[in-house]
Amino acid sequence: MKTGHWVLIASLAGMFAFGVHFLWGWYGPGPLPHDAPFVVSDGAGMVSVSQELEAEGEIASATTFRARARLLGHAGGLKAGEFMIPAHASGAKILAILHGSEGVIRRLFTVPEGMPSVMVLEKLMAQPMLTGKADLPPEGSILPNSYDYQRGEARAAVLARMRTAMSDTLAELWAKRSPRTVAKTPQEAVTLASIVEKETGKPSERPMVAGLYSNRLRLGMKLQADPTIIYPVTQGRPLGRRIRESEIHAVNDYNTYAMVGLPKGPITNPSRESIAAVLNPADTHALYMVADGTKGHAFADTLEQHNANVAKWFAIRRARGEM
Repeated sequence: MKTGHWVLIASLAGMFAFGVHFLWGWYGPGPLPHDAPFVVSDGAGMVSVSQELEAEGEIASATTFRARARLLGHAGGLKAGEFMIPAHASGAKILAILHGSEGVIRRLFTVPEGMPSVMVLEKLMAQPMLTGKADLPPEGSILPNSYDYQRGEARAAVLARMRTAMSDTLAELWAKRSPRTVAKTPQEAVTLASIVEKETGKPSERPMVAGLYSNRLRLGMKLQADPTIIYPVTQGRPLGRRIRESEIHAVNDYNTYAMVGLPKGPITNPSRESIAAVLNPADTHALYMVADGTKGHAFADTLEQHNANVAKWFAIRRARGEM
């Protein structure tokens, strides 16, 4: 065989060996012994990310990792966030994860429906993976929901997203309001919705409760909502005892037993559903309600009907040994 042929064969063999080495190094198992989280900061580039991957033992060589990524045309497009890198992940697998196609760790901060602002702030400050301080948000300015956050994110930034969600939701629902709503402004809608939120634990009742309170406001009747008595005492935290007689008669800007009309502001952060109920209340003549023993309420148009419902509720409580 001619010398040139041997040279060609040797070259092809060398290329083949390089290809095998390249592919094995890129698609073969990596050095990471166990699953591990990895954070890509905002604005981080391939150089700093590859160096961190090497320092944390997720790849063998930052330089080789970058070179292989460049050769395959995948050196850019890294996503900021926190990712879970599986044990022995290949370089190709790690790069796919850091492009955001898989492995994203979702962390959720949940605000339950009807949680007052003071408790939202306490929960936010207790989250160890968030950073910095946050100010107490105005009552009614946060939309109860679950919110994504990243490890090391500022608490103030998470809080800002909650407030933006409430602003956007309120604007959307206000634009769809019914002529039956008594709310003259979006803020009035939130205030009334916060009472509806606290007055019923049964989601299906919200439009009916909203309709009842709307009727009382139209007629100039006192709302007489127990949660408005509690709010000035606890700022929305559970009272933990029965309401005192002195508190029922206390004169302040929230107690709807001692005043006509809405309180001066929300008494909690109402859900989207409670706001929607206030802006589209049930078409009802109901003016009274009392618990019915099923975690719901019995509604009445007249005081006579209401007194009969109260008698039934007292009978249920006596049968339970509560009276």
